[in-house]
Amino acid sequence: MRTASYVIIWALIAAVVVLMITLPISLQAHLIAGAIVVSAMIVLKFLRPDGVWRLIALGLGTAIVLRYIYWRTTSTLPPVNQIEDFIPAMALYLAELYNIGMLFLSLFVVATPLPRRKTPPIDPQTAPTVDVFVPSYNEDPELLATTLSAALAMEYPADKLKVYLLDDGGTDEKCNSDNFVAASAARERRATLQALCAGLGVTYLTRERNLSAKAGNLNNGIAHSRGELIVVFDADHAPARSFLSETVGYFGLDPKLFLVQTPHFFINPDPLERNLRTFKDMPSENEMFYGIIQRGLDKWDASFFCGSAAVLRRTALETTNGFQGRSITEDAETAITLHATGWHSVYVDKPLIAGLQPATFASFIGQRSRWAQGMMQILIYHRPLFKSGLSLPQRLCYCSSALFWLFPFARLIFLISPLFYLFFGLQIFTASGSEFFAYILSYMVVNLMMQNYLYGRYRWPWISELYEFIQSVYLLPAVVSVMLNPSKPTFKVTAKNESLATRHVSELGKPFFIIFAVLALGVVATYWRTIAEPYNSDTTLVVGLWNFLNLLMAGCALGVVSERPEGRAARRFAVRRRGEITVNGQTAPIMTENASVDGVALRVMSPTLSDLPVGSEAQISFETAIDMPRGTMGVRVMRLTPDEKGTLLGCRYLPSEPLHSRMIADLAFSDAERWTLFQNARRQNMGVIYGTLRFLRIALFQTSRGLSYFFGFYRLKRSTTANAEAAR
Repeated sequence: MRTASYVIIWALIAAVVVLMITLPISLQAHLIAGAIVVSAMIVLKFLRPDGVWRLIALGLGTAIVLRYIYWRTTSTLPPVNQIEDFIPAMALYLAELYNIGMLFLSLFVVATPLPRRKTPPIDPQTAPTVDVFVPSYNEDPELLATTLSAALAMEYPADKLKVYLLDDGGTDEKCNSDNFVAASAARERRATLQALCAGLGVTYLTRERNLSAKAGNLNNGIAHSRGELIVVFDADHAPARSFLSETVGYFGLDPKLFLVQTPHFFINPDPLERNLRTFKDMPSENEMFYGIIQRGLDKWDASFFCGSAAVLRRTALETTNGFQGRSITEDAETAITLHATGWHSVYVDKPLIAGLQPATFASFIGQRSRWAQGMMQILIYHRPLFKSGLSLPQRLCYCSSALFWLFPFARLIFLISPLFYLFFGLQIFTASGSEFFAYILSYMVVNLMMQNYLYGRYRWPWISELYEFIQSVYLLPAVVSVMLNPSKPTFKVTAKNESLATRHVSELGKPFFIIFAVLALGVVATYWRTIAEPYNSDTTLVVGLWNFLNLLMAGCALGVVSERPEGRAARRFAVRRRGEITVNGQTAPIMTENASVDGVALRVMSPTLSDLPVGSEAQISFETAIDMPRGTMGVRVMRLTPDEKGTLLGCRYLPSEPLHSRMIADLAFSDAERWTLFQNARRQNMGVIYGTLRFLRIALFQTSRGLSYFFGFYRLKRSTTANAEAAR
């Protein structure tokens, strides 16, 4: 009886929704209905943002989106016999269906994400043994020393924790290469890292050949270790002391748990954040994924391995012969394989590691290309929607994660579609300007409201579109190449610890200036068509507005590819430690104010040493959070900053032995709470209106900045060429 009641209720709801979608009403009535829905969503957002009211608001928005689909399908497609109109019209229609399909998948995944989990305790007597893997290929020894030191400092019974450096840059294959220079570099690297590991108390591992890239390297680690749990940290991902105490306890609750994944938190800006100067105020790109999407996936037992900052069960990996290496994204492939065999995963929503993002736009695109190609390989090889062993929700979740990377196709079509009309007069959207305005306006506003409901604290309005736009130019050929030849992509290591010293246009920036110029011509074409065809002025103005929005996006992208110098490699966080500074035999007490992986700010508690000249060197020591030998470390004074308390010395570390790496790691990475505070400070919901206005302001400024970089670069280039010719 109860089941029958539910069926009747859902049938009635479905009937009402179908009626709302298909009911023929005037444009005025449609605009009024859209305004009512938007108003209701706004009211519910402020009064009842969670629970069933959140679902009601999203349901109202879904009705408007479905009505838009119905109108587009039944009223706007040109006849098939007008082939020159029909082909681009269908491309646009399919791109819109893709976007709406991804919206519905997002609704399924994140409409009601799991709240933050309570950490289960660990019994030190029965705690499982843990092997920590730090895979490496070409990273600097200094970077590796900091990560390894942070891993050694994690809170855990010392007799049950072992740290391994898995070096794929010093394999026998590389050391014995026919290329004498490369072989010498590999042998030197191996010797340097062996000495580093010996000094830190870390086990150094390499292998004969570089087979299966990172997956093969990790599997070599499995073959030479025995720990019940395996922790993976990328070479530039340093853990907090609490990493294991926040994660290991979950394995005692579920014997079929194969993975505990934590967020990737970054202490430096990506190219967009650095070049647009938004790092301190705006949530990072990855926060939408780690802050809300992974929690949504976790609800359906579909949170997946992200390559680092994770704990995995050895017995689970042994059932699949280790990490999977058929695709170049071994992490997600390993997860889908184990989920399909009945294993479970858990996502812990706390930043417990601090990492480095690609600093240059070229490295950023290289990393995203690998992700896109790897997820396309998973889509082709594993077919998540039909993969045996996965539950239906897990299939939908993996489809959402993989299909997302098809966005370059949709972005390209949205970019060029208005130009078909403005340049060539093609009727790819058979609607009047008033119909176009009424339906598109209500759809766009509702879409923005729904995104704000889902991701408001984790992504500003229009920023997702900007991230997709700047990636699409290069990801489109990368995705197409996988579709044509799924086995073609090879694993490429993302550049680490890069620095920028000069203002310049990225070597990958030229296409964005060409796109901007073409879209600017579209603005000219809008004006010309309005004058030449006044009877179509309403349609022309609406399409011209669409093109102008694309122009703003392209202008903002010019700022992204105009690289700013990087004053500091990583953000510093407040750290208070007492210590001493010694210069020329004089010693004075100090208090650290803030620290990062590359430097520390010191307040000297003695007037005689508070005004050290810039460039001078000193020795410092300070209290540590863990037991370690007490020692001193060299620093160089880089700046003096007067404030109301006196003078702050900005110093750069001068490490010269393994102990110094442990001191730096303890100072910079011991406390994860400050990363949480920094994240929370950025997670402010801008709202659709204010967020849109702020994006417009950013876009206008970045357009002018990008153009100034571009023309300044070519003036400099011509001047350099002229000087060289004059010298000859």
